[in-house]
Amino acid sequence: SNMDTMLAYLETLTRETEKPEAEVMTLAIMSGLRQLWREHVLGQFLRGKISRDEAIEAVGIDWVELAERQHATMLEDLAWALEE
Repeated sequence: SNMDTMLAYLETLTRETEKPEAEVMTLAIMSGLRQLWREHVLGQFLRGKISRDEAIEAVGIDWVELAERQHATMLEDLAWALEE
C-alpha cells in the first residue's frame, strides 16, 4: 500500500541519513509544502491570475520556464490530438 511505501521510505531515510525520525518527518513536510506551494503559484500563473514576474519572484525563473515549456507541449499535444 501507499502507506507501507511511505513508512519504508521513512525507515530507510532515518537509517541512512542517521537523523532522528522527527527530523526526517519535518524535512518531508517542509519539502512537500514547498512543492505544493510551487504547484499553486505555477497554476495561478498559467491561469493568468498572477503575472510572470510575480511567479518568478515566488518560485524562481527556472520553475516558471519549466512550467511554460510543459504547458506549451501540452497545448501542442492537444492540438495534434484534435487534428487526428
